[in-house]
Amino acid sequence: MMFKAVFVALLSTATVANGFAPRRPMSVSRGGSLPMSTTEEAKTEGKKAVDAPPTHLGWDSHNPVDQIPDSLVREGDGPEGNFPMRSKFEKMCREAQIAITKAIEDIDGEATFQEDCWTRANGGGGMSRVLSNGKVFEKAGVNLSVVYGSMPQEALQAATERGVDRSKGMAPGERVPFFACGLSSVMHPKNPKCPTMHFNYRYFETDGGVWWFGGGTDITPCYIDEEDMKHFHGTYKEVCDKHDPNYYKEFKEWADRYFVIQHRNETRGLGGIFFDDQNDRDPETIFEFSKECLNSVVKAYGPIIEKHKNDEFTQEEKEWQLIRRGRYVEFNLVYDRGTVFGLKTGGRIESILMSLPETARWEYNHIPKEGTPEAEFIDACKHPREWV
Repeated sequence: MMFKAVFVALLSTATVANGFAPRRPMSVSRGGSLPMSTTEEAKTEGKKAVDAPPTHLGWDSHNPVDQIPDSLVREGDGPEGNFPMRSKFEKMCREAQIAITKAIEDIDGEATFQEDCWTRANGGGGMSRVLSNGKVFEKAGVNLSVVYGSMPQEALQAATERGVDRSKGMAPGERVPFFACGLSSVMHPKNPKCPTMHFNYRYFETDGGVWWFGGGTDITPCYIDEEDMKHFHGTYKEVCDKHDPNYYKEFKEWADRYFVIQHRNETRGLGGIFFDDQNDRDPETIFEFSKECLNSVVKAYGPIIEKHKNDEFTQEEKEWQLIRRGRYVEFNLVYDRGTVFGLKTGGRIESILMSLPETARWEYNHIPKEGTPEAEFIDACKHPREWV
């Protein structure tokens, strides 16, 4: 039985900040923290600040606009922080969104991306670009999001592996003011020989001067093509090695741990790189790494789609693709940090759920026959492999 899944994408999260007084930008210090504001210094552990976090504005706080402003980052909005980095990261995401959607349109050859923009009255907004029913892609989405708001402490825990530490000293029930900017994407091709691809690159700041980068790119085929995996993983190993010789091994293993469908004891796909909580060096250094990763998406993914987009396939192979898409849905709705974070913070639903495919399949107790390509793929999902 086919199930149509709701559309959309990952990190368009959160509520809008309400009632923040304009504040001057602060220069960033190393080690993941910014200088403390007067308000922060006045805090005592377990007590709320004088300028308490804003009220949650709910799901309908996103106002559609015909054209997005030149920048969604405004000096003085949100918690005190590194305004130049906020602006720089947004600019990087906008440029990448344009370049990636253009490349995907060229690969598809027929469909174009529909642009959907929105703002929030008290700051932030976003732009979704979604392609549907193309010649090659059933759905492809690339979403930009800039968010000022406040989140419950459990949402902070969902946003980062060190969420508990980041809310230390806050009163029970106290909301955490934050800024987030990110670009997120999922590509679902029609042909089962063409893999799905996902990426997300983001920059966070929270009240009290805490900042960090996160991101990654991963691939989810239905069948194993060793040359494809060598190309995809090799592209990101090359990027990682330029910035830190330990990055690829660390971030590849992180992806293998993160993209696990725990109730099935298998990974969503064949991995890639994934990183979070990155604030162990100068922010400009981490920014340059994130930028090169983001700008390598087309190089890593495009040639694989070009290679397979006209491959012949059987009905059985198509049904297997839909079963694997069902696994994709399970991971995204149950375990994905961006989805959980967005739902807990009042994000724009159409953008949060863009990652889901239009069609998926759940077949009762489906077990591939031993010795088949499908069984080999499951083995790779249960026992992550080294590709380069």
